[in-house]
Amino acid sequence: MTGNELREKFLKFFESKGHTIVPSSSLVPHNDPTLLFTNAGMVQFKDVFLGLDKRPYSRATTAQKCVRAGGKHNDLDTVGRTARHHTFFEMMGNFSFGDYFKRDAITYAWEFLTVVLGLPKEQLYATVYLDDDEAFNLWLELTEIPKERIIRLGEKDNFWAMGDTGPCGPCSEILIDRGEEYRCNAPECGIGKCDCDRWLELWNLVFMQYNRDENGVMTPLPRPSIDTGMGLERVASVLQNVQSNYDTDLLKNLINYIEKMTGKTYYADDRGFPFRVIADHARSCTFLVSDGVLPSNEGRGYVLRRILRRAARFAKVLGWDKPFLCEMVPVVVSLMKGAYPEIEEKQEYIEKVVRIEEERFHETLSEGMRVAEEIIERTKKEGSTQLNGEDAFLLYDTYGFPLDLAEDIAEEYGMTVDKNGFNAAMNEQRERARAARSDSKAFDEAVAMTSLLNGVPETEFLGYELLSTESKVLALIRANEKVSAVSESVSAYLILDKTPFYAESGGQVGDTGIIQGPAGNALVKDTQKLANGIYLHHIEVEKGILKVGDIVQARVDGEKRKATARNHTATHIIHRALRNIIGEHAQQAGSLVGPDRLRFDFSHFSGLSNDEIAQVEDMVNRVVLDALNVEAFETELDKAKTLGATALFGEKYGDKVRVVKIGDYSMELCGGTHCRSTGEIGLVKIVSEAGIGAGLRRIEAVTGHNTRELFKEQENLIAETAQALKTIPPEVVKKAHAVMLELKNKEKEIEALQGKLAKQATGDILDRVEKADGVNIVVAEVLASDMNALRSTADLIKDKLKSGVIVLGAVAQDKVNFVAMVTADLKDMGLHAGNILKETAKAAGGGGGGRPDMAQAGGKNPERLPQALETARKIIKEQILKNQS
Repeated sequence: MTGNELREKFLKFFESKGHTIVPSSSLVPHNDPTLLFTNAGMVQFKDVFLGLDKRPYSRATTAQKCVRAGGKHNDLDTVGRTARHHTFFEMMGNFSFGDYFKRDAITYAWEFLTVVLGLPKEQLYATVYLDDDEAFNLWLELTEIPKERIIRLGEKDNFWAMGDTGPCGPCSEILIDRGEEYRCNAPECGIGKCDCDRWLELWNLVFMQYNRDENGVMTPLPRPSIDTGMGLERVASVLQNVQSNYDTDLLKNLINYIEKMTGKTYYADDRGFPFRVIADHARSCTFLVSDGVLPSNEGRGYVLRRILRRAARFAKVLGWDKPFLCEMVPVVVSLMKGAYPEIEEKQEYIEKVVRIEEERFHETLSEGMRVAEEIIERTKKEGSTQLNGEDAFLLYDTYGFPLDLAEDIAEEYGMTVDKNGFNAAMNEQRERARAARSDSKAFDEAVAMTSLLNGVPETEFLGYELLSTESKVLALIRANEKVSAVSESVSAYLILDKTPFYAESGGQVGDTGIIQGPAGNALVKDTQKLANGIYLHHIEVEKGILKVGDIVQARVDGEKRKATARNHTATHIIHRALRNIIGEHAQQAGSLVGPDRLRFDFSHFSGLSNDEIAQVEDMVNRVVLDALNVEAFETELDKAKTLGATALFGEKYGDKVRVVKIGDYSMELCGGTHCRSTGEIGLVKIVSEAGIGAGLRRIEAVTGHNTRELFKEQENLIAETAQALKTIPPEVVKKAHAVMLELKNKEKEIEALQGKLAKQATGDILDRVEKADGVNIVVAEVLASDMNALRSTADLIKDKLKSGVIVLGAVAQDKVNFVAMVTADLKDMGLHAGNILKETAKAAGGGGGGRPDMAQAGGKNPERLPQALETARKIIKEQILKNQS
């Protein structure tokens, strides 16, 4: 059975048991700051387990793409060393959201494994959590596994948690005995005693009962649920009767391609390690880039960079010295496009991202080897035979050298690496990464808020059609507690039965406005939405009192809403214009839409030229002037995609979606508020375009009244400039060029005069040369407008003096500049320009240094210049006397 057939059989089996087949979610978890990557099938259902979200089904089944290469679940350094670990893998799973529990989960698993797949019953084992008598008894009752093959294990093995926080519960694992030929050499080889390939875990059934918070406190979930996970690659290895996951049809074709490209032969033992790493990492890179992750120095991008560079390094081990992984992207696509068509759609873009990063790494690798050699030399000079851990981590973190490469380099020189020091540095980096990740506080608050509002119905949103509604106050929350009323000057969250206020979502800010009650009124400062559909109006009571049960008038600030709508429609137009002009790879990577401006982030590999920005702006404003109709409608997700609607990276869509269509120009899935016609936008002006990370650009723009305000500011600026230049606005550029030319000519005149003065000063200075033990010494204060002029004067003196030590000081712009020079014939006397100047500048409240032959420095206190020059004279003479002795 092929991997593709296995995936299909699994999904169809659970569909026959009343489960809805749900597509795999993105590898970037939607709105979940606690995770770097989707690392299990249940991640997309986390809010459902927590009671924050509702789905139109209570049973689901998926084949979920997963990455475990960061955070709690990190298999990166294990990949290639074992038969079954991967950074990228597929997890098949079935889920129950308060529907069935342990009995049906065990029944379904047993039927699928023994009937559908035909696995031998006598080779199957089950494990249960130490105290889970219910699961133990169900295995005895529902299956043919005898009690001696049902093994109780502790929390480490049989209590599952997705991360440090979140849903968790006891679990039951199904394993298969693959036979004696797979056993390890441990004295006690057995389930729970070793981790060898003989006892292969096939399926984990998690009985989801609790939610764990940041303090480790576990609270029961609203509805006990089921979450199961079975690795596609593992089961395929059993069905195809091969030694490892890498020998299955899911990965073997990748290894065959590596053999073909490198001319090297793959072996299943340690010699095949580089092949397995590259094959696994090629899949990870392809899928991560497809889901919007780009190489960078932090967060998800940093993990992708590590994976990609690790694969590139092993390609070099196999003798491949040019970009290689990018050539494997089409092979991954050909193997996986049936299940994941999005990678075929983005193939060209993925190849480009991977190629650019590989090219950068090849440059970095050469630099890293140079740094490694410097570290080796320094360590040898220090008399040590061990590279310290911080140096090894520098090579790892900055240049992508894994610890084993650092050990290989050290071994060539008869040295070792301080592993403990390396691990300590690694742990510090992990802590920094954890701190840099989005704070999960807001997520925990949402969970707490949902619990407080248990029983409150979903808010009806009427804001697409109305800006004012008569609504009923259903609840008030102040300081994380439900209250019956709030009075003047109090801040609180107010929940209505229906609302015209748009809640922050999809990059668009939440509405503001007014709540007018029978006995008081409040400002709405922001609007947010919980995952369960309840709208939170963040209010501040201006006057009187608001109570639960009040019938109120909810009024949105209409002008701000209109301005926000202009900006939101403009982002859609800009998105399409970018893709038309610079390429379809220009995918939206983020946005911020408010009343005063818009910000649009997109994927692109270089800055836009002035011509490209002008083309985008022109295209956008042509669409605005055409006054195209903007319509919004709801439809099924699949139908929207068939119509050609653009779905955005990282967004989570339900079965029903809202489509915003701008004439025949643009069509996107979007829940935001928009203009009725592009003509309402007025005018769009791009105010900036800049890079915000590797492969990411950001455009900021204004529309409507804000564009008019921007033009007024720029007109005033031009008028003020014209006035300062004593001309009229149309002549500003011409007059500015004339002034610059005049300034340039004056600067040349000044430079020529300074040269004459320097020559004159040089003659005077040379008449006062001092000597010490036959060495010429010139220490003097001179006139010089800047450091360049001072250095030129010193050069003139050196040319005339032929041999000697020169220290010059000059006051310029309320500071002191110093230059020191030592002629080449005196280098053996221990005279060092940098050392002389260091102490000299310090005497004038400054610092600096430089080479033995020439140095320059600055000081803050012009009044101490004479004292500083005297210090220089003293240091020079002391060094000469020291050399003489």
